[in-house]
Amino acid sequence: MMEIKDIDILTLIPQRRPFVMIDRLLSFDEIESSTDFVIKEDNIFCKDGLFLETGIMENIAQTCAARIGYININNNESVKIGVIGSIKDLIITKLPKVGTTLVTKVKVLSEVFAITLVEAEVYDNEELIAKCEMKISLTDKEIG
Repeated sequence: MMEIKDIDILTLIPQRRPFVMIDRLLSFDEIESSTDFVIKEDNIFCKDGLFLETGIMENIAQTCAARIGYININNNESVKIGVIGSIKDLIITKLPKVGTTLVTKVKVLSEVFAITLVEAEVYDNEELIAKCEMKISLTDKEIG
């Protein structure tokens, strides 16, 4: 297994700047993975000093993408592109401010063929600010 600390996040996800909403893969196992992300003022999903709901949802999706990308790389496979299939029971209790470091955790609830269902939580420091279930469908398209 590749050391997580040595990974360039752009090798795990299909998104490119300015659309990258995660900085690092912090942890990985077959069920749970986590990322972090420092919100910068010039982020395309920031308005009036706050990171908007769309940015939070994309942050969750990219955490899922990093997990899948890490699995692909460690299996010597090409990293595949995934798309959001659905978002269920989304609750956002607070919009984080510019300068905040988010930690996003995803827990796999089920994986059937190319569809993964996760439970996601987004933290601003130790405070849970968002959660949902997200379904990601993996395509046959490769990044690159």
